[in-house]
Amino acid sequence: MLIPFRFSPVAIAVAAAVASIASVASVSSAYAQTEVVKPASAEEAVKTPTVPPSKKTDAPSKENVQKVTISGGRSDIDERRQSTAAKLIFGREELDRNGDTNIGDVLKRLPGVTIGGRPGRGGDIRMRGMGNGYTQILINGERAPRGFSMDSLTPDQVERIEIVRGAVAEFSTQAIAGTINIVLREEYKQKTTDLKFSLGSEQGRLAPNLSITMPGEIGNLSYAFSGSVFQNRQHDESTTFTSEKDVNGQDALMQNQADQTNRQTTGINLAPRLNYRFENGDTLMLQPFLMHSRSDSDSRSEVDQLFRSDTYRGTTPYALANANAHAETTFLRGFGNWQHRFENNAKLTVRFGGGLGKMDNSSTRTQFDTTGKQIDLITDVNNTRDSSLNTGGKYMLPYGEGHTLAAGWDMEFGRREQTRVSLDNGLPQFAESGDNLDARTRRLAAFVQDEFDINPQFAAYAGLRWEGIHTSSTTAKGVVTNDSTVVSPILQGVWRIPDSKDQIRLGFSSTYRAPALNDLIALPSISNLNTPTRPDRTGNPNLKPELSKGIDLAFEHYLSRAGIVSANLFVRNIDDLIRRTTEQVVTAKETRWVSSPKNIGHAVTKGIELEAKFQLQEFFPDAPSVDFRSNYSRFWSKVDDILGSNNRLDQQPTQTANFGVDYRLSGMPLTLGGNVNWTPAYYTQTTNAQLNYTGIKRQLDLYALWKFNPNLQVRLSANNLTANDSISNSLVTTGGINHIDYNDAKTYKTLTLRVEMKI
Repeated sequence: MLIPFRFSPVAIAVAAAVASIASVASVSSAYAQTEVVKPASAEEAVKTPTVPPSKKTDAPSKENVQKVTISGGRSDIDERRQSTAAKLIFGREELDRNGDTNIGDVLKRLPGVTIGGRPGRGGDIRMRGMGNGYTQILINGERAPRGFSMDSLTPDQVERIEIVRGAVAEFSTQAIAGTINIVLREEYKQKTTDLKFSLGSEQGRLAPNLSITMPGEIGNLSYAFSGSVFQNRQHDESTTFTSEKDVNGQDALMQNQADQTNRQTTGINLAPRLNYRFENGDTLMLQPFLMHSRSDSDSRSEVDQLFRSDTYRGTTPYALANANAHAETTFLRGFGNWQHRFENNAKLTVRFGGGLGKMDNSSTRTQFDTTGKQIDLITDVNNTRDSSLNTGGKYMLPYGEGHTLAAGWDMEFGRREQTRVSLDNGLPQFAESGDNLDARTRRLAAFVQDEFDINPQFAAYAGLRWEGIHTSSTTAKGVVTNDSTVVSPILQGVWRIPDSKDQIRLGFSSTYRAPALNDLIALPSISNLNTPTRPDRTGNPNLKPELSKGIDLAFEHYLSRAGIVSANLFVRNIDDLIRRTTEQVVTAKETRWVSSPKNIGHAVTKGIELEAKFQLQEFFPDAPSVDFRSNYSRFWSKVDDILGSNNRLDQQPTQTANFGVDYRLSGMPLTLGGNVNWTPAYYTQTTNAQLNYTGIKRQLDLYALWKFNPNLQVRLSANNLTANDSISNSLVTTGGINHIDYNDAKTYKTLTLRVEMKI
């Protein structure tokens, strides 16, 4: 398949990185070494600016030292350099650059991050190409609630994004691929109100979005109100060709299916933040977060059965199906944080919070045969209620020479109540239809960590975390429980090479992936067109967590103009890998294909991640004001208990790349920029019986930003300009039967006009 560009994104990304390294090598001797003052801890590195001391100066007064500390500031690159743990930080510059309306579009451009699904339709967030569940997603350091979609979170509500490639003991170690921490808007110092309005268009369907940020201060209380309202309309089209051969190699089935869906979604997000400073220096932060969305859709599915043998045993298909669905989702999440400093420079931080989730879904589907006669009326009502309480804390104590000891705890309690009634012509679709599912989870954790400076060039981090998870559910069939405990040692170090701006990082970590609640205990999900590639889905209460041991090795060179060139190597060994397998199950009515998760054995994944971010004037002072951003990742993986050359981790591509440019025109308040995102096609042998193919994904995004004055700017963005179809295939070979689906889904370009004002 030909790529409709005159350049290869991989070639550009690699060339940019190589050119940068070569240029750096030629000019690095001209750079003077910068003395680094190490903060007390990784957390202090984020919150407290560091000012290098002069080698010759009079001793400053206490008051002067305090003023310097408060007024200083550091860039995202500085924060990354100072952190002992391997952590990438992306602040307002990255969040605002392309004028994105959802956080998923920001994440897809970051090093080592990919987004599953079709362009423009979101999907699960993946680090290092590893599928859903391997990447830990946090909001303000807390796990995102079940059912929460990052597409509903706008960049205007986010202060920064932190990417932790290894592990740290104070966060849960459910992070085999790594952790992405979304930090919501923090305390504001500016006095202006930010107002942003955007209007997007996809196939002529308009999508307005309005967001506002209002900071303020009353005595010791500072606050920031952040909120947004949005609406979007979408149209989707896909076609699927299905072919099946029997045990004799003869055609048993050939059919085409065409699907169309129209959807309208309206939502509101509110994220106020309150910070209060007590007279004794204690601080209290409260930040509730409210998200509500409503979605209505109608769909049409047509099946044209070209051939069906007399011996075919699959589900009798429909010729036409019309459906409509309604969904309402509400999440209310509260975050709290109290800090107290002691006279010995120790600090106690206590976190607390809770959440409520309400998800109501209903649908009606009417199916007709080839004569137009109604054959099925399927109704589905699914009401889910989630509630959670959590608390945690950390006590930090500087001691000895350059040590910061921290110990803490985490506790999280959750409950899910689900009622689902699925009827086919008035009869239950499955045995548990109409039953209530009551599931409870309990997660307890304790950790200890020490961050210390061995000498001015070498700093290290050591941590140990114990975590236990208990899950139980009650249905009409009885009580099902699952318990797991994990102990995770972590060790990281950074060596700052003398007389240069280079540093080397090395990290060892033990992480895990806990089975998802729906994989452990779930009401069955019924497929309307039951086939080996579209099976029913159910859970498995006997699942064990996947356990992983990993190594990360990185080289970083920091440039003088907020640039960086880096290379990162990683290896992960995974035991008790969880993989869904599909089998035929005999029910009371018929034989159906059913997918359920199982622990199948051992896997290993490894890769290299390259990044180059620099200003052209770094090497050519008289050059135009152009910024380059590029990253390239190459992944390998192998699952021992699956045969074949493509026995990769599920949904992990072989490689991915990004290349971006920003050009600020001289003499004009205009900035032009764009980004190419590329992931090649790849095969995955998910089981010995099933081989999946995922087609190439390439996206071209462009933007133009005109700054009329410091208080008004207008941004025009164009996303997914190439609008290539999303191609996927799935082949199942079992019992001598070969079944294959070829799927082709449309994608669409989006234009967005965005006006940003300060009042």
